[in-house]
Amino acid sequence: QVQLVESGGGLVQPGGSLRLSCAASGIIFSIYAMGWYRQAPGKQRELVAAMGTGDLTNYADSVKGRFTISRDTAKNTMYLQMNSLKPEDTAVYYCNVKRGVGDYWGQGTQVTVSS
Repeated sequence: QVQLVESGGGLVQPGGSLRLSCAASGIIFSIYAMGWYRQAPGKQRELVAAMGTGDLTNYADSVKGRFTISRDTAKNTMYLQMNSLKPEDTAVYYCNVKRGVGDYWGQGTQVTVSS
């Protein structure tokens, strides 16, 4: 059974930083493409950052230069380092892994950027 467990969300002031973690079990982590998505109230879920199996990355324009996606295959964990946070980054953040027909999501973690 595949399980993704997220952690690291919370309340942070504008300009602050957070690091989200997503621990995976039940899969061989290194062969899956992965990504972080977010969904703000009243908006559609959007891709924030993604990493292929070859470690190529891509980012939404709104987070380029501020967010970094990474993974530790030994720990079966992926990360999203978020710096210079803005109020518009407020959303529920979800981790995702996919390979072929396999497409798995974490439960989501709330990130709130507010003074």
